[in-house]
Amino acid sequence: QVQLVESGGGLVQAGGSLRLSCAASGRTFNTYNMGWFRQAPGKEREFVAAISWSGGLTYYAAFVKGRFTISRDKAKNTVYLQMNSLKPEDTAVYYCSSDNSWVGIRQAPDYWGQGTQVTVSS
Repeated sequence: QVQLVESGGGLVQAGGSLRLSCAASGRTFNTYNMGWFRQAPGKEREFVAAISWSGGLTYYAAFVKGRFTISRDKAKNTVYLQMNSLKPEDTAVYYCSSDNSWVGIRQAPDYWGQGTQVTVSS
């Protein structure tokens, strides 16, 4: 069982940066792949980024490549999403997720956090 708690959301102007954090509990954190999804008002939840359990493999949605970076700190049981060059269309609730499958973490993760709001003003 993995429990996830996100933080770091907020209001930022277009072009600005935010770093989201996701603190995970559970002894198996270091064996799980981690990811981020987002859901904008009126839209379906969509995949943003994923990182493998080892940290050696990452994968990004096309719309965030070059702007967002996912990373993890195993010692702190935390995964991060550094978001740069933010755009108004990045406004959404961002959810942390985990799954022990590399396919699952990008499509239908088993575990979810409660979400953190990111609002980008123009």
